[in-house]
Amino acid sequence: MAYEAQRDEEEPGSSTPRPRRTDPPPSRGRPLWRQRNFGIFWAAQTLSVLGDSFALIALPLLVLQATGSLARMGLLTAVGGAASVLAAVFAGAVVDRVDRRRLLIACDLVRMVLYGVIPLVWLFGPQVWLLYGVLPLCEAVGMLFAVGYVTVVRGLVGTEQLTEANGRLNATAAAAGVLGPLCAGLVAAWTGPAAAVGVDAASFGVSAVCMLFVRFAPRAGDDGVPAEKAQKASLWQDLRIGVSFLYGHPVLRSLTALLFVFSFLTLGMTDLVIYHVKHDLGHDDGTVGTVMAVGALGTITGALLVARIRRGLGFGPTWTGAVAVCGLAFAGLGWARDVSVVAALSAAFLACGGIAGTCSMSLRQEVTPEPLLGRVTAAFWTLQYSAAPIGAAVLTWAAERRGTAPVGLVAGASCVLIAVVALFTPIRRS
Repeated sequence: MAYEAQRDEEEPGSSTPRPRRTDPPPSRGRPLWRQRNFGIFWAAQTLSVLGDSFALIALPLLVLQATGSLARMGLLTAVGGAASVLAAVFAGAVVDRVDRRRLLIACDLVRMVLYGVIPLVWLFGPQVWLLYGVLPLCEAVGMLFAVGYVTVVRGLVGTEQLTEANGRLNATAAAAGVLGPLCAGLVAAWTGPAAAVGVDAASFGVSAVCMLFVRFAPRAGDDGVPAEKAQKASLWQDLRIGVSFLYGHPVLRSLTALLFVFSFLTLGMTDLVIYHVKHDLGHDDGTVGTVMAVGALGTITGALLVARIRRGLGFGPTWTGAVAVCGLAFAGLGWARDVSVVAALSAAFLACGGIAGTCSMSLRQEVTPEPLLGRVTAAFWTLQYSAAPIGAAVLTWAAERRGTAPVGLVAGASCVLIAVVALFTPIRRS
């Protein structure tokens, strides 16, 4: 991340004051491995991502085990995605109004309780309706956690070490993304998907305990804006501030529009891979976990390469090329008859998706003033994913009736078309 230098005066032409400097915690300036607060936060984040990756595999497997329906899997993904989008509308404003440390702890505890209910109820038999209640709540809480997470790292390490800290957080998140699906698949194969959800719940509990020992730098307000002044704006006004900033920046405006379509096409990709491996190719839950773990290795590869690629090619070619490769990989997934090929294509998709996502996130952080970062992040995610739940439901419904191969081909070709369209926007010149 890159943040603008902080000053006490207001930004010209804006009613939003610059954040005031606050006293840094004593550990700033030391190597990150010697900073207690960052180390504990790092561990908590890794556990939280591990829990998310367990849920990514375990919940679709529960639905498939109980119903055998790809469309029902897609519907669950759509319901969860819709809740996440709705929460994103207000997440930036909420994060600006509350104590962020307490918010992160509360989010972990709520998800621990909600996910913990599932294996207890499953002891008495499958209750698919419960998933449609629990997942939306967990996704909404997860969105609050995600926005809060984006805004607190700077308060832990300071601007000078921000890039290094984010690199370490992203690397371990990617590693957890490898371990989580693999372990979730193995646990699901040995004891059932419900037990994997139980492990998911426990990971959030441990994360919450870790967060109890983290201390952030004292601030006048979460944005550097005094709390009483932040309270005067309504939630909708805060959202409009974020949307206005996105609309006024040519590259961010183009990115938001294109990622709106890209998210619509790709949110259901994981469901298609799971269904293809289990239904079309006839493999078990353990193989699903292995395929997803190999795919997550692509995320690590992308995280390690994105900075070098962007420095060499620039933002526009890097983002456009990554989206194009995502489309090609998606187009071939349904036609692959060997599980190793499916795993390789999943890795290619996730690697390039991670590269494109990291580029767009970094650019947004680089050009957004610090006081607006939370609200711009929430507005960006709201707009980007607003149609994605519908896309997931449509994609999986069509795949169940027409097959994964033709549906994946159409979706992948559409992603390639997005990359072509980007060549005629300010993204190309950025």
